[in-house]
Amino acid sequence: MKKLAFLLLVLAVSVIAEAQIATDIYWVQFTDKNNSPYSIDNPEAYLSSRALQRRANLGIAIDEYDIPVNPQYLQAVAECGVQLLNPSKWLNGVSVYATNAAAIDAVNALPFVSTVRNCPNDPKAQEMKERWLADEMKPVAASRAMYGYYGGAESQVKQLKVNVLHDQGFDGTGVVVAVLDGGFYGTDDHPCFDNMRAEGRFLGVREFVYGVSTVYSQSTHGTSCLSTMAAYVPNIMVGTAPKASYYIIHTEDGAAENIVEEYNWVSGAEYADSLGVDVCSTSLGYNGFDMPQWDHPFAHFDGHTAPMTIGAEIAASRGMICINAAGNNGGGTCTLGIPGDAEHILTIGAVNSNGNRADFSSVGPTYDGRIKPDVMAMGEGSYVASGYSAWEGEYYNGNGTSFATPILAGAVACLRQARPYASVQAICDAIRQCSDRVNTPDSYYGYGIPDFSQAMELLSVNEPMGNTPAHVINVFPNPSNGEVHVALNVAHKADLTVYDITGRQLFAYSFNGLNHTTLENFLNTLGAGVYFINAVSEAGNETLKLVLTR
Repeated sequence: MKKLAFLLLVLAVSVIAEAQIATDIYWVQFTDKNNSPYSIDNPEAYLSSRALQRRANLGIAIDEYDIPVNPQYLQAVAECGVQLLNPSKWLNGVSVYATNAAAIDAVNALPFVSTVRNCPNDPKAQEMKERWLADEMKPVAASRAMYGYYGGAESQVKQLKVNVLHDQGFDGTGVVVAVLDGGFYGTDDHPCFDNMRAEGRFLGVREFVYGVSTVYSQSTHGTSCLSTMAAYVPNIMVGTAPKASYYIIHTEDGAAENIVEEYNWVSGAEYADSLGVDVCSTSLGYNGFDMPQWDHPFAHFDGHTAPMTIGAEIAASRGMICINAAGNNGGGTCTLGIPGDAEHILTIGAVNSNGNRADFSSVGPTYDGRIKPDVMAMGEGSYVASGYSAWEGEYYNGNGTSFATPILAGAVACLRQARPYASVQAICDAIRQCSDRVNTPDSYYGYGIPDFSQAMELLSVNEPMGNTPAHVINVFPNPSNGEVHVALNVAHKADLTVYDITGRQLFAYSFNGLNHTTLENFLNTLGAGVYFINAVSEAGNETLKLVLTR
């Protein structure tokens, strides 16, 4: 442990020296995307063929969020004498580095710039983060009690019943996962990733903090998180998605706690989207920064205020399933980290192998009263790989919602493989619906521990066959003796009309796939009986029968 502590100190010193620019970072917000050389009609210029295929599978249209930041705006900002860092098309701005106040004044004077925000640092919040990270990454002697196929990871895999999906051939094959984190020291040579590298499933790395490749430095946190999904050493450690393909993306600055890291994450998520990533796993969260003026008050936890939350919502609307750690701030009222408040992602809390909530696991509710975390996975005593294997051994048991998150994200990757045309909302809703506290959810456990074998079966209702989806909407469970959920499958929007068995119109609604709550609330007021839901969209016109037995 002393060797590890020393190494962490050495890395921290080197990173601090490398991160001097952090005190002079600004966020430049643009007013529009006018006169852009990019257009909605030519998405091939900025989205990969895989990204376009994912949207076609899910019926998601290209819109203005997809249009990159106007390169003329970026050039004009650079000509003011600042260094461009990371543009964000979803937030329509760019982070920059500048030490000259006159240069920032010149940027602020540009007609297409609405605001310029300074993002300075202070060591106080960073000390808190370092203590939290040290606790989470503190190695405990690895348990070798289990020598089955999954090795030390057996409890965390089987707790979610993802082994049932593996037994049916759904092990993540063909699914692409991005891990956004603060450092991946050791990922390039740890033996648990040998199979991934040998089979060409390690697809690449990307840096969004320093502008140079530092993904294999700074921290082993990302390595440990990745291992819970990607490890494949039978009888030693097999993760929840051992045959998925992976990108690793560095967005977290371990030497500071700065709101610009939220913007870094959004840029990283945009990059993942452009590559056609299916699942984003993020074991990061923000609620206190070095400078208190950037702290998020409770009112910001409303699902649409913080930069990273906005980015997570847009990512979900593009068809990526985003899985995020709830945080390690314990009980209370909304101890979550941003973007754990986002509505259309899965926010993950931590339990032990017996299913009991870990004391450190953050809780909700959100400011607008929604239940968070969504579901739980094993984050106390999790079996993970160590990037510092030369000093502390190759594996250890660690604690943190950081580990619960990728464990569950790997299970989601297997579910995506099994149900390739299910919408993001359908998958998230099915996971909640198949959790062990679905009838009594609360802000400590959310909906509980999900059973992924049940989620796969639930999603089989209305699951289309063949190369293209056949249904406009998905209604599940159907028949139902409790709550029902709806999701849009193949269109950007649809006009829905609900009828009773006599043909009497009961409800009409324009559904865009994200505003599912209003429709679900209406359907859940209906009594027992047979109902019909007509859906009209560009993809077609269909009527589904809904049977309620409650």
